[in-house]
Amino acid sequence: MLNIVLFGPPGAGKGTQSQKLIQKYGLIHLSTGDLLRSEIAQGTELGLKAKGLMDAGLLVPDEVVIGMIESKLAQNPNAAGFIFDGFPRTVPQAEALDQLLQKYDQGISCMVALEVPEEELVKRLLLRGQTSGRPDDADEVLIQKRVVEYNTKTAPVANYYAQQNKFYAINGIGEIDEIFNKSCEVIEACQAV
Repeated sequence: MLNIVLFGPPGAGKGTQSQKLIQKYGLIHLSTGDLLRSEIAQGTELGLKAKGLMDAGLLVPDEVVIGMIESKLAQNPNAAGFIFDGFPRTVPQAEALDQLLQKYDQGISCMVALEVPEEELVKRLLLRGQTSGRPDDADEVLIQKRVVEYNTKTAPVANYYAQQNKFYAINGIGEIDEIFNKSCEVIEACQAV
């Protein structure tokens, strides 16, 4: 089973790249953002709680996110693999994900990290905010807060996977297909191991 963590700050292009990787490798997309937005759209208790936190630029509690992921894993026992988009965001989440995957005799194959300078991220998110309808994409103060949150809480996850020799950085600036091809090279090298 191929399990990829697609990593990078908000606006790095994870959503775009994950769709291309899903098509190429037949993976199931596990985007915690999409799972949460679905709960919000359905107006569930979890969704309402998550909306308040997300609108403030904060992270949703780990146990909620892990529970949603476990449910998705259990629903897809014959999957070719999963692509984790926007998760894990903290080292404790990465540890919890490893423990969860071990229950299914699985593990993370590799982390593909899209690296993009902060000024480019802000530009991309403000542009996306014009059409996404997401309040956290349209406000530069909230964008800055999300980038700070990423740098302080999420960036250390890269070290966690680097210690396992599963971390691969890719320049997230350039043509979409060029970035995709570099991602595929990394993934295929991981599969060969």
